Amino acid sequence: MEFIAVLAGLLLATQIVAHLCRRIEIPEVIGQILVGIIAGPAILDWVHLNSMMNEFQEIGVIILMFIAGLESDLSLLKKYLKPAVVVALLGVITPIVIMGPVSYMFGFTKLESLFIGVIFATTSVSISVAVLREFNRLNSREGATVLGAAVADDIIGVILLSVMISVINGSNNSGHGNGQSLGIILLMQLVFFGGTYLLIRWLAPYLIHMSDRLLTVASTSVMAMIICLGMAAIADYVGLSGAVGSFFAGIAVANTKHKEVVDRSFIPIGYAMFIPLFFVSVGLNMRFDNIGESFVFVIVMTILACLTKLLGCGAGAKLSGFSMPSSYVVGSGMIARGEMGLITAQIGYEAHLLSPMYYSDVITVIIIATVLAPFILKNALKRSANKIE
Repeated sequence: MEFIAVLAGLLLATQIVAHLCRRIEIPEVIGQILVGIIAGPAILDWVHLNSMMNEFQEIGVIILMFIAGLESDLSLLKKYLKPAVVVALLGVITPIVIMGPVSYMFGFTKLESLFIGVIFATTSVSISVAVLREFNRLNSREGATVLGAAVADDIIGVILLSVMISVINGSNNSGHGNGQSLGIILLMQLVFFGGTYLLIRWLAPYLIHMSDRLLTVASTSVMAMIICLGMAAIADYVGLSGAVGSFFAGIAVANTKHKEVVDRSFIPIGYAMFIPLFFVSVGLNMRFDNIGESFVFVIVMTILACLTKLLGCGAGAKLSGFSMPSSYVVGSGMIARGEMGLITAQIGYEAHLLSPMYYSDVITVIIIATVLAPFILKNALKRSANKIE
């Protein structure tokens, strides 16, 4: 029952803070993250991440990305596929070529420096989705490009991480046939995206249609949830983020005649509990233990974390024909690292790509950049409000 009491307290706090944020025109996700920072180990030390909290926040990410896919216009995504890929490529390359060498200057090994570049090449679009949705810009040209670029960004990042883990395991002579396993992983990912096409084109419409014949309560919404969670689980199994799977599941369901029904049911499910807990968990990961010793590193890397995505992805948008205000929106929409950065850091840490000495500092930079991202995106959206293309 202790977890239930904590859950009730956190939900109450997020509701109050989100209301206040709305009143002062600050994205409510900032308030939810601050709840985690204040209640967590960083300040009051009242609440800690545990297995239950991790499961809840993971479901929050999955549902948030499903809603993003559900509310995305597939024709719009197809239309802006080229700029999304350009934005993603520059958004991956820029952090690696800048943050990697800077990390090396701070005393990291070459391998650790390269891995830090890979960590900050990731993008967690979940927070940007919440802000874009709040400003009714999710289906704009900029919103579609951010969503498409984030998916491509995730795929590239996972491949880079897989390659690095294979290299480090091979150098340690682990003897598990890592070259073959990497090939199998990449093959499974190709099969996954092939299956995603089949899901969008035929399987999801068939399953949703069949749910109409079930004599159960909310059968359509339940079937949509099965598709959402199933795709997330499959994506995770093949080495991708579950958020990628749920995003494509949302797109698949959006191509059925029950899109509005599913949308109306998923928003209360997500925003009543799971999505706020995801943002709270971001704050709960914050630590201030040894911040004095690594203050300069954290400040420099936080600035670079913001600038490399802002300038790299913004340049990609500009090269793709976006105006400067729109490029600013796209670049700022890709800044947050969130759960993707945290997951990548954790996987690399367990694979010995990053020493325990620097792990907490990197996590701190991810959290701070994630907290700053909605403010930057909100500023970009206000600047471009009168120049929507």
